[in-house]
Amino acid sequence: MNLLKAIFYFFWRLWFYVLITAAILVMSPFLLLFSSRQTWYPQFFWLARNLWANIVLYGMGFFPVIRYDQPFVKGKSYMLVSNHSSMIDIMLMLKVAKHPFVFVGKKELAKIPIFGFFYKRVCILVDRGSLKSRGFVYHQAKERLDKGLSICIFPEGGVPKHEVFLDSFKDGAFRLAIDYQIPLVPISFSDNKKRFPWIFFKGSIGKTRARVHKSVATKGISPSEKKEITKLKNQIWKTIAQGLKNP
Repeated sequence: MNLLKAIFYFFWRLWFYVLITAAILVMSPFLLLFSSRQTWYPQFFWLARNLWANIVLYGMGFFPVIRYDQPFVKGKSYMLVSNHSSMIDIMLMLKVAKHPFVFVGKKELAKIPIFGFFYKRVCILVDRGSLKSRGFVYHQAKERLDKGLSICIFPEGGVPKHEVFLDSFKDGAFRLAIDYQIPLVPISFSDNKKRFPWIFFKGSIGKTRARVHKSVATKGISPSEKKEITKLKNQIWKTIAQGLKNP
């Protein structure tokens, strides 16, 4: 890699964090207000989706292209699941769903300056090494679902190594969906790894495609039926994998 290209990547990456931070700081009075009560979360979501996500994505030169195999039904709760390969997955997920949802994510992200402050106020945080934390997640998820919101989980449990096509899925998202009898919506992000990977000196501007597959019902599946949970998990994995191959 030549020096000019390395300099470009350095400032391009730096610009990403500037956009995230500056947008949050400008909107912080409204974000603070709308994150102070759960009943005001839809307003917080609207700001995050229509302002913050757009500023970051378009400001970085990323152009969302979203394909819906089946539209979302207004007022219906879903479990949104997708592959996880980039920091821009969060912004693109916000663009995918017009109706409010809540992320379930790692508690470590709450340590990120400024972003982490709002992240821990509105997201459901999970400590993967704590059984008590898992119980808290179920309680928090129920509260959000009872208010008509949806839930979003990246079932790989984190960002896999760059060479991994699609990592195996954890059970959490599928158990939650079955427990509360809400449909799963598989989503394939086919360009994010190429556009903005975790490797520092890689990436490119361009379109970021998302394919929203048909929802998969969970009604009638018992949480105690481990074979059915595994079958459902494998079905969703295959759907997302197919969407990555055929956006």
